[in-house]
Amino acid sequence: MADSHRIRFEPVDIEMDVTEDDKILDAAFRQGIHLMHGCREGQCSACKSYVLEGDLQMERYSTFACNDAEVAEGYVLLCRAHAYSDCTIELLNFDPDELLGGIPIGTVSAEVSAIEPVTRDIVSLRLTAGHAFDFKPGQYVDITIPGTEDHRSFSMATTPSTAGELEFLIKKYPGGRFSALLDGELKVGDVVSLTGPYGSSTLKDGHVLPVICIAGGAGMAPILSILRHLRETGSTRPVRFYYGARTAADLFYLDVISELGADLAGFEFVACLSESMEGADASAEQGNVTEVVERREAELHRSEVYLCGPPPMVDAALTLLEASNVPTDQVFYDKFTSPATDGA
Repeated sequence: MADSHRIRFEPVDIEMDVTEDDKILDAAFRQGIHLMHGCREGQCSACKSYVLEGDLQMERYSTFACNDAEVAEGYVLLCRAHAYSDCTIELLNFDPDELLGGIPIGTVSAEVSAIEPVTRDIVSLRLTAGHAFDFKPGQYVDITIPGTEDHRSFSMATTPSTAGELEFLIKKYPGGRFSALLDGELKVGDVVSLTGPYGSSTLKDGHVLPVICIAGGAGMAPILSILRHLRETGSTRPVRFYYGARTAADLFYLDVISELGADLAGFEFVACLSESMEGADASAEQGNVTEVVERREAELHRSEVYLCGPPPMVDAALTLLEASNVPTDQVFYDKFTSPATDGA
């Protein structure tokens, strides 16, 4: 049996036990401690922390997320780190409301109820869980590929109000393992395993700033979940939703968005088309989504911004938000690694 060690997190004064076989982030989740995280694969830097004391070693990780100089100085990615002694770790980013108040991570089985294309490369996958699956709007789960131990992460487009009925919007990639499932391997009635919920890009109840949502591709999913929650709770916060696509043919669920927007305060949806305006509605605008946001939003710093989409889009949006002096505690996103580069 692997040795166990005590981990102390500062400046939040929280302690937990972890075995040498466990990655620290995973052990924290199981014990109800919800640390900041993103890809959970050592590819982003959301869980980057600083080792004040103790012996930690990391599994394989990207030096873009934590470079050699940072590692030498004492920085660590908690999603890749194993403890080999008692340790004291300084959390560089944390949400005090989430730390001990998050929803426990669990695994449930769910049955495929529908698989429907919504664009040429995005599919709606609907699942029915055996019982209500609790999560916060904006979160995601890991769906295990049947017959393997591999999984892929996808955000819910629905809210907990639909009980065990869940919808995911999934982009297909040529040669992708999950894409093959969606192209015929997975059938209605098949059972898959879900683990979660994960993610810190959740709607913050009690906040009053206007909400700006920026999404692209399958990043539509968590934004729909957030919009649905805003409607369900009778929110009066102004909401603007910018969605980036290449052409009008890549737009979808426009009727759903319109219906949601009819019940939201000051709602505005802007389709941002980067390649062609042919066939687009008069309200659509030419340009990458971040270019359109920059043109239209003169006071980004006076809003909360929720992001989800391809990593290049998220990176461009973060650059814009930094240049616009948006406080980091008003920006929410979960940065996924791209399946196009990891064989998904």
